[in-house]
Amino acid sequence: TNYVKKVIFPLETLSVISLVAALFHTAFSLLVLLTAFVIFNGFIHWTIIFIPLVFLPLVIFSLGLSWILASLGVFLRDVSQTTVIITTVLMFLSPVFFPISALPEKYHIWIMLNPLTFIIEQARTVLIWGGVPNFMGILLYTVGASIVAWLGFVFFQKTRKGFADVL
Repeated sequence: TNYVKKVIFPLETLSVISLVAALFHTAFSLLVLLTAFVIFNGFIHWTIIFIPLVFLPLVIFSLGLSWILASLGVFLRDVSQTTVIITTVLMFLSPVFFPISALPEKYHIWIMLNPLTFIIEQARTVLIWGGVPNFMGILLYTVGASIVAWLGFVFFQKTRKGFADVL
């Protein structure tokens, strides 16, 4: 609270710091996954070089969403509890433990509405199957994610004036 009221501090960097911390945990988890993959398969696909490209749109999207949620969280106290519920639902509706092809065709459109689905499928293609990612899909996702990030930043900048009053 004192950071917001008394110190001139670039508040938008708090979301960036949080995102970098999450990326560190993701990188460590990826290292564990790759170690297990090598133990069981004896090799890593060369397509692993595409993993940063696959995760880039998700990182951009997450940053924009974090700015929006950070702003809302100042004014609406239940945002963190709601975020936990929504995140849990999104994870259960994501093809983490199954490929989309395992679902009946009529559910494909619904699972594709989940913003995590495309990234999970592309990561699986690159890491597990050794395939090349869908570059056009990544480009479109990056454009959409950039729009979300820009809107999130603009929203954060417009609402930050009221942070000190509420806190």
